[in-house]
Amino acid sequence: MITLTVLFLATVFLAYSNGANDNFKGVATLFGSGATSYKSAITWATISTFAGSITSLFLAETLLKNFSGRGLVPNELAASPQFVLAVGLGAGLTVMLATLTGFPISTTHGLVGALVGAGLTAVGTNVNFSTLGALFFLPLLVSPLLAVGLGVMSYVAARGVRVKLGIQKEWCVCVDEAVRFVPIPQPAGLLALAPVTLPEISVGSTEQCRQQYKGKLFGGEVQWGLDLVHFLSAGSVGFARGLNDTPKIVALLLVIKTVDVKFGMLLVAAAMAIGGLLNARKVAITMSKKITPLNPGQGFTANLVTLSLVILASRFGLPVSTTHVSVGSLFGIGLITGEANRRVVSGILMSWLLTLPIAAIISAVAYAVVVRI
Repeated sequence: MITLTVLFLATVFLAYSNGANDNFKGVATLFGSGATSYKSAITWATISTFAGSITSLFLAETLLKNFSGRGLVPNELAASPQFVLAVGLGAGLTVMLATLTGFPISTTHGLVGALVGAGLTAVGTNVNFSTLGALFFLPLLVSPLLAVGLGVMSYVAARGVRVKLGIQKEWCVCVDEAVRFVPIPQPAGLLALAPVTLPEISVGSTEQCRQQYKGKLFGGEVQWGLDLVHFLSAGSVGFARGLNDTPKIVALLLVIKTVDVKFGMLLVAAAMAIGGLLNARKVAITMSKKITPLNPGQGFTANLVTLSLVILASRFGLPVSTTHVSVGSLFGIGLITGEANRRVVSGILMSWLLTLPIAAIISAVAYAVVVRI
């Protein structure tokens, strides 16, 4: 009974960690392009992700089965509360560690690492590595590369359409105040620095000064229409993420026979929403501001790529990472514009490489401890 209670709490913690690290990723382009504030963006992310989480009960049965561990390890082990508890702790602690340090990692990757670590500790080489490669590693490896390629092609195509339609970019000029220190002569030939407030003119360097599109399309203002579809695409990414991630976490509750699956979905959805509201800011800054500068058109294009790949993966039960796809699409656009921050992306890639072994080690240690209690 104690093990099942701790497993229940560990699953809630994993859902909270997932929301904190993942919820903002769908709306990162809204905040990054200056289309809305952080508060509005995270609110929209919470609503759309919660809706996707609830819908996953009806549309994502394959993912629910895959992340129960069946087929990867012997069925009797996959049904063991000790094994599932170790997986939940390994993935949850790994995702929360990344969240606190501002790295957008994959909960999917964390779960896979935890499954492998606990599985190797429990049954050694009886882990089904062929299933591991086909159902988990291959989609996780291919999806970010595919997202980069689609991000490049989609942005090039969208920019071509914009130019052909005669829609032009325009900037506002931002006037702000900046404090400068100027030398003031003093007696005995000394100099003292005194603060002086001077006007400062910048182009596109503040949230109030964002690039916009000027022109009409189908009788309406292009910028207004773009903002509308941008918001809808961001909400759709959040919806797709909830649809794809919720079953992976709820799968941990399947061994608790007294917990109804519908209640599990609702519980995980609520924990994900709360995690995003309370702990998403560091990852939000990384995704929105540090990978590449964005204008609304670029943000919308990145969202379309992310949305398409995640929904397609959910339909076929492939555990792709919204994080990998989203970062990949943003980086692809940054490559074309020449503004991608390779240092930041390198750091993110390193965090991805470390996710699996860290989750595996934590879950392996957790399983070794739990089975002795």
